Amino acid sequence: MTGFFRDGCCNTGREDMGLHLVCTVVTEEFLAFSQHAGNDLTTPMPEYGFPGLQPGNRWCLCAQRWKQALDAGYAAPVVLEATHMSALEFIDLEDLREYEHKD
Repeated sequence: MTGFFRDGCCNTGREDMGLHLVCTVVTEEFLAFSQHAGNDLTTPMPEYGFPGLQPGNRWCLCAQRWKQALDAGYAAPVVLEATHMSALEFIDLEDLREYEHKD
């Protein structure tokens, strides 16, 4: 289940130091980029209730990580209606719309 609070939404609060605001559908390319950047999202960590991600999973990403992936050419598609509006403090709406996930 995605979201910092594992509630299925990209809700945020004081505890969310990483600002997990951008709801994405992760791709193989994004996951490889993230692992190379030091954030392995594919390896399960059962002690944290994290099963590891596979391409096609929805996941709330840190806004700055999504922007970093965008700048490097590896941005994952975005589920706009599930992305927190605070993401706009870090990312242009036009960029989010360009990568909007189409069901």
